[in-house]
Amino acid sequence: MSAPTDGTILHFENLTLGYDRHPAVHHLDYAIRAGALVAVVGPNGAGKSTLLKGTAGSLAPLEGEIRLTGIKTSDIAYLPQQSDIDRSFPISVFDMVAMGLWRKTGAFRRFGREGNRKVGEVLDIVGLGGFEKRSIGTLSGGQMQRSLFARLLLQDARLILLDEPFTAIDSATVRDLKGLIRRWHGEARTVVAVLHDLDQVRTDFPETLLLARQQIAAGPTEYVLSPANLDRARRLTEAFNEGAAVCGR
Repeated sequence: MSAPTDGTILHFENLTLGYDRHPAVHHLDYAIRAGALVAVVGPNGAGKSTLLKGTAGSLAPLEGEIRLTGIKTSDIAYLPQQSDIDRSFPISVFDMVAMGLWRKTGAFRRFGREGNRKVGEVLDIVGLGGFEKRSIGTLSGGQMQRSLFARLLLQDARLILLDEPFTAIDSATVRDLKGLIRRWHGEARTVVAVLHDLDQVRTDFPETLLLARQQIAAGPTEYVLSPANLDRARRLTEAFNEGAAVCGR
């Protein structure tokens, strides 16, 4: 990969993403700087999760390009929605978190003493020290999200994608996970998060991309989350999907 020349780490160029040739995001042109802290917002059905899946490499563009500058796909860490994770799978908290080391060790190699130490360290950071042997199926929503953030810490990625990281978890966990996001931002990592709580976005995310299957607005959060922009996003999304939820104000 070439070195960044203008500070851009991620560029969506005339990007269209979708399923079975049906676009969920279309003709998006947007660039994200290295070290940015960006919220992606919009009504249900606006294409937010689809955009993150495309960026993570799990969904190929129908048209256009997702261009990385100065990083590789292996430098991306992706947190899906909890609803996309099979909590019934018989795996311990330790083993689930240790997956964050796979890109460094390979899926079938032992982690060794140093790997075990790192897993214990990140579990302590997220407040789950002593949970190593617990099955993920026994965790509360907040504990599960803490363990997923521990896995992200192990990945040591330069670009971190978070899909609804604060949904259906307790306020103490939200507070602690926000602290980790601020830590990543302070380390000049790039964080892109899909969020629904617009008050949260206004408080914690200086930049925002507003989608309604296409870009409505992007830039400083205060400008993007104007009543006019939110209303336009709602109307455009409802034109595609009459059941789309109204974007909160």
